[in-house]
Amino acid sequence: MHWIALRWPPELLSDTALPLPPLEALGWWALQFTPRVVWVDDEALLLEVSACERLWGGRLALMRELARTNPAPVPVQRAQGATSLIALARLRMFARGEEPPGDSSFDLPLDTLSAARDHLDVLAHLGCRTWGDVAALPRGGLTRRFGKELREALDAAWGLRPESHAWLTLPDAFEQKLELPALAESAPELMWSANRLLSALQIWLAARQRGAVALELQWTLDLRRFNGVDLPPHQQVTVRTAEPTQDMAHLRRLLAERLALTTLAAPASWLRLRSIETTPWAGASTSFLPEDNRKGDKLHELVERLSARLGAQQVLRAVAQADHRPECKQVWKPALHKARADASPVSQPDALYPSWLLREPLRLDMEGERPCYQGRLRKLVGPQRVEAGWWGEGQPVVRDYYIAESPKAGLVWIYRERPSSCFTSEAPRWYLQGMYA
Repeated sequence: MHWIALRWPPELLSDTALPLPPLEALGWWALQFTPRVVWVDDEALLLEVSACERLWGGRLALMRELARTNPAPVPVQRAQGATSLIALARLRMFARGEEPPGDSSFDLPLDTLSAARDHLDVLAHLGCRTWGDVAALPRGGLTRRFGKELREALDAAWGLRPESHAWLTLPDAFEQKLELPALAESAPELMWSANRLLSALQIWLAARQRGAVALELQWTLDLRRFNGVDLPPHQQVTVRTAEPTQDMAHLRRLLAERLALTTLAAPASWLRLRSIETTPWAGASTSFLPEDNRKGDKLHELVERLSARLGAQQVLRAVAQADHRPECKQVWKPALHKARADASPVSQPDALYPSWLLREPLRLDMEGERPCYQGRLRKLVGPQRVEAGWWGEGQPVVRDYYIAESPKAGLVWIYRERPSSCFTSEAPRWYLQGMYA
């Protein structure tokens, strides 16, 4: 067996000025290297890698990969050993700036063994300074004087008895709580601590190979009553995305936009982030063509950010629907709530109909007998005749639709309104109904 011990300096892990993920999330990160991962006394993360180190190119390559993919913005201290206790002891010596002994574990200082820490003073009076000194004592007397834990720890350290650990496992759903370093008086103040939870979410999504679709950020109110009004125990905001994502920058912007529009009913003391909906993550495909690798936000990310900032009802998209009336072939819905039914054949627009319909038809000016819109229009396709007796308020309607070309506006959809009576002398009127993208 071969063990690797990892340690992040406790004084840095407790620093609230650094967006560090919680300890549990650091354990999730280590699961990508080996399924045998365990936390010891919240001090060190131990990995048993004998069965998988060759998959990473050997021990040296694995140690370099651990340092390269470190999820915390502080360096990680590393040590190795044949058993978990030896690796942990070498790590403790490295953390306090001492040079570990060679291959022999008998020369390890006694204070690096957790089971001996309660007996250091007595063992020092007996002249025991190292693991080997204690192992040289009579086994029966050692057990009667200090209990069986010390002797069993030494046996486990040298592989004479099996080690027992409660291995870390990855939860099926993400949920993490975090106590705020100080009471938050406003919603934007929650964002700094939320960054730590988002870092943990990123590790969980990568380990589960899933993309986030919906998240809930909840905070605990520190007061139960304020200004004579009973307060709920919690407040929360929900963030949804149109497509699964592992991009924490995008989720961070969405949360910041939502929190900027939120008012806290009372100061907050705890923060909780949980996943509401996730889907399998297919990864991001790339291309060798430069035009396919353009930088910048995706369209759905821009729509989601604007919807969070301005409100869902202020950012709309055109949705086609089946109707015999051109005015009703398109409705406007919130762009954030992308319905799956929009992709069904019933809702797909006809190839001849434009992608953008005006809310109200615009009457066109005339030059002689030709309609004009940003220049004289040239009819390309048509007429398509529409006749209906139940239009509007029941008045008969007769229209001839054309696809025309404008010198400046491009392709447009126009119609000529024909009088219902053939004996009228009124000149036909032309209207602009829609535009093509």
